[in-house]
Amino acid sequence: MPARLMRANKVVGAKQTLKALTKGQAQVVFVAKDADSAVTKPIVELCNQQGVEVVHVESMSELGRACLIDVGAAVASIIK
Repeated sequence: MPARLMRANKVVGAKQTLKALTKGQAQVVFVAKDADSAVTKPIVELCNQQGVEVVHVESMSELGRACLIDVGAAVASIIK
């Protein structure tokens, strides 16, 4: 589980992460391996274009727990 995500300033979810990326605020983006690629692929591509680190997490439920929420999360990011 990405422990650094627990204690960092973060946003959770695809829309919030896309917003952070377009504003240049995202430092590291976490993507669940079992999330729908239609959701995650555009985010990963934007990360690659911007040189933002992408960390793959085993499951949406694991990423949700790391974000301290009760549901799964496809994407989350640590923001500046």
